[in-house]
Amino acid sequence: MGTSTRSLELQDVSVRFGGIAALSEVSLTARPGRVLGVIGPNGAGKTTLFNVACGFVRPDSGTITWGGCELRGLRPHQLAGLGIGRTLQGLGLFDRMTVLENVLVGCDVDARAGFVAGLLGLRRSWREEERLRERALAVLDELGVAAYADRHPGALPYASRKRVALARALVCEPELVMLDEPASGLSDAELDDLAGLLRRLTDRMSVMLVEHHVDLVMSVCDDITVLDFGKVIASGAPDDVRDDPAVLAAYLGEAVD
Repeated sequence: MGTSTRSLELQDVSVRFGGIAALSEVSLTARPGRVLGVIGPNGAGKTTLFNVACGFVRPDSGTITWGGCELRGLRPHQLAGLGIGRTLQGLGLFDRMTVLENVLVGCDVDARAGFVAGLLGLRRSWREEERLRERALAVLDELGVAAYADRHPGALPYASRKRVALARALVCEPELVMLDEPASGLSDAELDDLAGLLRRLTDRMSVMLVEHHVDLVMSVCDDITVLDFGKVIASGAPDDVRDDPAVLAAYLGEAVD
């Protein structure tokens, strides 16, 4: 597996929904081999920011660049081809497909050549299919859910389904993986496992997570961007952000440990 060499940069991104400013001149950078966390109170604009980065929402102004190249008119289906993986808060798994089949969906950028070869009856399509299956099983094994490969996701515990969704994002071997609320619904022990996994991923990719769970962000992130009312109120290393008066005020005096 390769390592991350490109940065994702959002520069002065603004989004309005009617008369409401969801994001106002937001800038951040997900750097190679690092974990970037985006946090903020409810309604801060985190989901809108994630949707802009994934191509679900087109910004009214500002730019998105990947490896120094501006992404104009970004759409979600283009991410895998760019070397970017993502998960969604709603998981988006297909209940009528097995776990392995769900993960193979994430290979679709690599599978197209194999699909064409299959239509032509070429033998290399079988080798390609086997290579993709082996890769998918290896990712499932890394995430501790390979035993569920032939089961359907609806029969699995929620934490296991989240790992299947993550495996689908990782199977295309991205340079950057973007995670939407990866800690939601997890127990303390599962959070510890997730934290270890996120740190290990930086050996071969960069990670951007949008997260409500402040403790997780503080423990695993190299860089943190804090939003409030659609604006960046703080950014920097965890120790700097933790003690920032604007951050403490945004969280209404809640302890940030």
